[in-house]
Amino acid sequence: MLNLFKKDRAKNKQRTEEGVRRSRETWFGKIMGVLRTSGPGDGLWDEMEEILVSADLGVETSIGLIGRLKDRAAREHLDSPQQILDHLKEELGASLADDGAEALWDSPDHGETPYVILVVGVNGVGKTTSIAKLAHRFQEEGKKVLLGAADTFRAAAAQQLRVLGSRIGVDVIAHQPGADPGAVAYDAYQAGKSRGVDVLIIDTAGRLHTKSNLMEELKKIHRILARQDLSAPHQVLLVLDATTGYNGLAQARTFTEAVGCTGVFLAKLDGTARGGIVLAIHNELQLPILFIGTGEQVQDIAPFDAREFVEALLEPVPA
Repeated sequence: MLNLFKKDRAKNKQRTEEGVRRSRETWFGKIMGVLRTSGPGDGLWDEMEEILVSADLGVETSIGLIGRLKDRAAREHLDSPQQILDHLKEELGASLADDGAEALWDSPDHGETPYVILVVGVNGVGKTTSIAKLAHRFQEEGKKVLLGAADTFRAAAAQQLRVLGSRIGVDVIAHQPGADPGAVAYDAYQAGKSRGVDVLIIDTAGRLHTKSNLMEELKKIHRILARQDLSAPHQVLLVLDATTGYNGLAQARTFTEAVGCTGVFLAKLDGTARGGIVLAIHNELQLPILFIGTGEQVQDIAPFDAREFVEALLEPVPA
């Protein structure tokens, strides 16, 4: 079993707190201040709604969330700031919860065939770095990992993956620039099978996500992997840049329609003050957030935990 989510909960919590620090200090942590200084009238709910919208939850999501919270406060006669904050945490946690997320990674031993993760996303979102973080995380679990450099359109892509692979001690299967990405995926799978690796992570091109030829290449890679193993790729992980906010959602829809993404790696979460994009992604795309990038180092990755995320996000900011 891969059991990637079950490693060191304390460390995951710490990294999550580090990843959402800017969002907490800029927006969410100020909610308690609003609760303490505003009465229970409509002004309070308007202020909270404005905070949520500004944090990139989206207008519809924010209106719905505050509407449910307002109705609950009236129905249950909530009158203290802490009570309202606790119920806000419950609402956010329920909106983000995905009971099936952990099961995605609790996969049986594949024996002589590797567990294949296809990684997609536009250039510049931190895809290659996220792959290195993911590979390092699997290594911490004692898994043997191999990388496939199927982004052959960008000359520097394979070299970047080789450099990162060298740093963490993971081999990379690559061809010359301009080679057939499908051929790289095929060779990487065969190499992974012959070497007895546990996990094969394949990088893909991210240029011009609106162009049909790129999406056709991704579909081709998907088909080639499925010919090697009917269940492969076992995961199609979409990397999104948290700093782009709603702009990333159009990218996500395009990739999901092309290759059926199974989850999201949200990179650069520590670089944005609008961590509400996590909720927008989950609600609007119906994709689970599986991992978050919490810093620049290879160890700065945390499996996403809805409860820990909400607790870290709404921790009060000192006056």
